[in-house]
Amino acid sequence: MSIFPYIYFMIGSFGITDNEAQIGLYAGLITSAFAFAEFSTGVLWGRLSDKIGRKPVLMAGLIGTLLSMLVFGFASSLPIALLGRALGGALNGNIGVLQTTVAEIATEKAHQPSAYAIMPFVWSFGSILGPFIGGALAEPCVTYPSLFARGTVFDRYPFLLPNVVCAMILMLGILVGILFLEETHQEKKYRRDIGLEIGRWLLGFFDLCGRRNPPIKCIDANLEESRSLLEDEPPPGYRTTEGSPRYPSSRSLSPAAPPYSRSEARITGARKAPTVGMQKAFTRPVIVHIVGFGILAYHTMSFDQLMPIFLSSKMSKESPRLPFRFTGGFAMSSKDEGVLMVGQGVYSMFAQAVLFPLLARRFGCLNIFKLTVIIWPLLYFLVPYTVLLPPRYQTFGICFCLFWRTTAQALSYPPNNIMLTNSAPSMLVLGAINGVAGSTASLCRAFGPTITGLVHSRGVNIGVSGLAWWITGLVCIVGALESLFMEEPKVESCITDLIDEEAIDDHAMINPLSINAAIVAATRPGPTGTDGLSKGPKDPLHPSDEHTA
Repeated sequence: MSIFPYIYFMIGSFGITDNEAQIGLYAGLITSAFAFAEFSTGVLWGRLSDKIGRKPVLMAGLIGTLLSMLVFGFASSLPIALLGRALGGALNGNIGVLQTTVAEIATEKAHQPSAYAIMPFVWSFGSILGPFIGGALAEPCVTYPSLFARGTVFDRYPFLLPNVVCAMILMLGILVGILFLEETHQEKKYRRDIGLEIGRWLLGFFDLCGRRNPPIKCIDANLEESRSLLEDEPPPGYRTTEGSPRYPSSRSLSPAAPPYSRSEARITGARKAPTVGMQKAFTRPVIVHIVGFGILAYHTMSFDQLMPIFLSSKMSKESPRLPFRFTGGFAMSSKDEGVLMVGQGVYSMFAQAVLFPLLARRFGCLNIFKLTVIIWPLLYFLVPYTVLLPPRYQTFGICFCLFWRTTAQALSYPPNNIMLTNSAPSMLVLGAINGVAGSTASLCRAFGPTITGLVHSRGVNIGVSGLAWWITGLVCIVGALESLFMEEPKVESCITDLIDEEAIDDHAMINPLSINAAIVAATRPGPTGTDGLSKGPKDPLHPSDEHTA
């Protein structure tokens, strides 16, 4: 987001073209480079998070973003800029993994609207801070000549400063994540986390949360005690293959203990290999929501790429020939664009944190999503005409369009994510599903700016600057039609069983070997009592009457 206010001017500084249409095309390529690279690795990051946990993947994504921003800041040519953006996309698999993390935390359907509004809320905060940093700190030798003299590194690389500031913020995020982010993966969250231990030690040292966070040694001791109790040898006939909520079932230490049943082996294998059932993971509802997610990503990213170019383009001196033939923009500076995006981000935070949860609880996610995407296409057909408004109404027109777009985005992305999570057949494959969804969205974000840039270039050349907007509106109409095939998942909770019903049924059955052992014990010859019946095997928990006598 921080590159949008100055990307138009950055391409101009490369000296490769003075044609506004070509600048729009190159801006689309730079935007698409990140998305194409993210598409190529999104599924891999999602599958990797299923194997090694969510936290390592999230930290790797932040580090990759940091490196890419430094490369992009030092870019003095188009190829280096493309390399920096592609590097960030390839090393950043955070979107799908973050959605999976939220799903593993928000286990109650009633809490989903608020939980799924957090990530867009933080994204909105970033959309405030990012454009502000990009617009205010780009070309500092021109904007703040008294602070940044000519001939310095910031004069040679005029767009380095905003990237350095963003890299410093990322370093803070990495540090906070290492020290305080907890693992949410069902299996990996109980392994030792040295970074988290250091973070809790620091909190205890400063006496901030000492009472709420017991010492790590006490936690480890309690876990070891629980593990030792779980591993105690149960008496014959009372063994169970059912695992505790935290620890998987383990084989008894007794030589007489029966081996794993087939169902238990399948369950244990499912826990250790999240790839089990991948062929059945992508059901029809899952595919429908992924396609809807991709369409959303296409036209929203196209809007984000077109709007800065539209605002930065020079005012047209030619008379418009309505209804379609007109060109020009608002000739805004990068600083003014940054201020405008800050206002957009402030409202977006309100819409994500307050408006969406309120409407979702009242009308449901599916109804809100359908209504939003059905009326959304009208926005794309109206935006180009704001340049024809009288000068005193132009600012109002721009703000109205940004208000509409921000509201629509706040009421579309979270519902789609919630319905996608609720449609997943198992939490074991949710990371892979979100990885595919993220890769699909990345591919659409890649094609969106590229195709939009080409269409915009063509439209400007023929005197129809709204051509790219209107074609994007047609794509939005396709998304509205696709939403008619969506259905509300009929679940009571966003968490489905970790094991399929067949495995549960098999798991709940009595072990056949235990039944055979009981029959043999009952028919085994033994001392005969006064009633003429054979006495069964001695109870290992209680002494016999002979010994007590």
